[in-house]
Amino acid sequence: MQQDKLRLRTTRSFVAYHGGLKYKKHMVSRREFLLKLARLVPLAGAGVVLCDPFRVLFDDGLSFALTEQDELVLSAPKARYWASTGRGVEGVSHEHRSRVVRCLLCAQGCFIGEGERGRCRTRMNVKGELRSLVYGRPIAIHIDPIEKKPFYHFLPGSAAYSLATSGCPLRCKFCQNWEMSQAAPEDYRVERKTAETVALNAATLQAPVIAFTYNEPTVFTEYLLDIAGEARKLGLRSVLVTCGLMNETPLADMCRALDAVKVDLKGYSESFYRNVCGAELKPVLRSIKQVARSRVHLEIVNLVVPTLNDSDEMVKDLITWVLNEVGPDVPLHFSRFHPNYQLLNLPPTPVATLERARDAAMAQGLRYVYVGNVPDHPGNNTRCPYCGKEVIKRTSFFVTEVHVKGGRCAFCRRKIAGVWG
Repeated sequence: MQQDKLRLRTTRSFVAYHGGLKYKKHMVSRREFLLKLARLVPLAGAGVVLCDPFRVLFDDGLSFALTEQDELVLSAPKARYWASTGRGVEGVSHEHRSRVVRCLLCAQGCFIGEGERGRCRTRMNVKGELRSLVYGRPIAIHIDPIEKKPFYHFLPGSAAYSLATSGCPLRCKFCQNWEMSQAAPEDYRVERKTAETVALNAATLQAPVIAFTYNEPTVFTEYLLDIAGEARKLGLRSVLVTCGLMNETPLADMCRALDAVKVDLKGYSESFYRNVCGAELKPVLRSIKQVARSRVHLEIVNLVVPTLNDSDEMVKDLITWVLNEVGPDVPLHFSRFHPNYQLLNLPPTPVATLERARDAAMAQGLRYVYVGNVPDHPGNNTRCPYCGKEVIKRTSFFVTEVHVKGGRCAFCRRKIAGVWG
């Protein structure tokens, strides 16, 4: 009965009118129409048909062409990790007050008015509900060696089925994937993929690992969790490459679903985070400690940017924090910066700077420290911290020798921290 009433109301009330819509003798804007339709479609049954990504078709044959952004709103599922605030928008009368929601996914804590999006561009307030605009919409899928993430102590030599959507809550001036991270969902035309499809594709391609990477995967947490759940059913592992800015509850959910997490600790300085990344340092440190406590495999990367986060003092403070808060067995990568995005004026990081950071970390007691983004550098190889012999040798992102058996050094039989099988 409800569906019949809705179908009747829909077919009789909506008519084409000079490129817009007319509804019960008054004009309805495109945005109002879409927001109404977003609420009606789940109830409409056969009354409303989404016949292709850009057209809505009614029972009486009336159709309305949609833009990519329109289609995003119509198909976006309800997000998790948000709350209705009960707050209105300043300057709007009480009778017509817009409903504001607060996103609780990441530490940015965005307050989002109706029809608006959060800082990440991927979560939108639709009639007082927060929707995910990137669920099921990967814009990049590649098979990478897991060392490219980089994970050096998690199933070395494995192929990682890697995917990303658009969006990121940060504004890092040195971002190497800015075309994806700083894009809005409608900037890309994509083929939708269910979580089950992603997992099956990875299994078909014999990739034992699914990696959420390239942009900031926190923005597609709902999709990530569903994919990881499907992957686990097939015996696949899931790993996350993240900036670490998520809040504690979503991170706890992710840690239960994931097998490994790599966090980019971009610098040990609040001012660096605010001025260069548009974020705060403390939530990242909290996330790193939370992952370490969860016993999910953890690795940390510090991209060393000349003149911005490469001072001996800042590097020393970062090393000391890692040692004291998460322990000597967490792999730490000092990676080379290459000019990109908004920092084209800076030179690549001198290799000597990375070597000095690595030497300092090992002198303080960290056992697994690497020089990253410098192909064939000996600092890419894993050494046993007890006998000093190389137990994993790498050329670029590829493993050439492995001398770890049952998680132990093949030479001295001492345990090597990591996940090896």
